Amino acid sequence: MAVQPRATLDDVARLAGVSSKTVSRVYADRELVAPETVERVLSAAKRLRFRPNTLARSLRRGGATNAIGFIMGDLGNPFYYKVASGIEEELRSTGHALIVATTDDTPDGEERVADALLAQRIGALLLIPVADDQSYLEGERQLGTPVIALDRPARNLVADSIVLENRRGAHDATVRLLELGHRRIAYACNPADVYTQAERLRGYREAMAAYGVRDTAELERLADDKSVQGEDIIGALLDEPDPPTAILTGNNRMTIGALRAFRARPGRTEPALIGFDDFDTADVLGITVVSYDPVELGRRAAKLAIARMAEPTGFTSQIELPTWLVERGSGERPPTPEGDNR
Repeated sequence: MAVQPRATLDDVARLAGVSSKTVSRVYADRELVAPETVERVLSAAKRLRFRPNTLARSLRRGGATNAIGFIMGDLGNPFYYKVASGIEEELRSTGHALIVATTDDTPDGEERVADALLAQRIGALLLIPVADDQSYLEGERQLGTPVIALDRPARNLVADSIVLENRRGAHDATVRLLELGHRRIAYACNPADVYTQAERLRGYREAMAAYGVRDTAELERLADDKSVQGEDIIGALLDEPDPPTAILTGNNRMTIGALRAFRARPGRTEPALIGFDDFDTADVLGITVVSYDPVELGRRAAKLAIARMAEPTGFTSQIELPTWLVERGSGERPPTPEGDNR
């Protein structure tokens, strides 16, 4: 089948019986054009399936586009697309378009993806930092492109950020397990070398220390290798001579790994389990979680970006969104008598 060429602005002008400048004015500032002329131009554009090139028009003016870029991690993680949906929801009413790019949670991909988005002259950049250093964005920020860091603060860059109460969430979850009588509470995460896990680990350690458990090294499983499965990490914990009676997992993937490790050991008493991050079937499975609103995280970041586009100067904002414990059964199991969980 032959592909028809796209209609041009001149094609619309001929069909509408107006000049090309009038068509341009309709799309740039239609309040300056008579209503009947606007209607005639839009009707012609619809018949010809004409779409104005807003990117080219913005670049001709020397400005940025109305698009906002969002750099996130692995598409397979529900957290990221929920944050993206919150951004999209907020931008929908403002006329801004959203361009999404992924790094696959690899530091090497972050700067490359950021450069590709900035080359499109986006109006603002939202990113979930993965690399150890975001100073490569400082020049762009000084030229007026707002940079908003989500979930983790940017490093070596003056930027707005919006994160979760990671430390408090992990602290409250650990205290809940301690109140039930648990003392051998393990903490497991992968990856560990990110801001969110450092904060969650800090909250866990502080709660344990407050209850007299100051040395938690033997109970911590901190991996930094995506090829290592959560099921194997938790499984190794369960197979130790003195396994933990409770486990706090640092993210949703590790929680799912724990469930698989439990299933692989039928007949064993399962330790209490609290996972950081909610996920779609956690309520059905009865999994106690530290929850928060990832959609609201996206919304607030988009609002911050729009406000910063309107007022580039001023003090940066550092916002924390709340977390809360959702009890569903797995985290309310008391410690079993010694030996029963083997």
